[in-house]
Amino acid sequence: MEPKVVHEREICIGCAACEAVCGKFWKMNGDGKVDLLGATQSDKIFELKIPQEETQINVDAAQACPVQCIHVLDKDGKKLI
Repeated sequence: MEPKVVHEREICIGCAACEAVCGKFWKMNGDGKVDLLGATQSDKIFELKIPQEETQINVDAAQACPVQCIHVLDKDGKKLI
């Protein structure tokens, strides 16, 4: 299994801290919320499998989020943040 990023976009406040930290994966949308680029949506949750080497930068982006709507899971499914 690959590491995964999970974004609860509905609670995003659009501060764009994640984009500032990791613009490769995060981009401000015209609706005032940030998108997880390339993610698939299931209900109101967005998920993206990422390469192992991209895990830490997404953990950094998640740590920068003031509303904690970004979660990163390691290759074993363990929640890192």
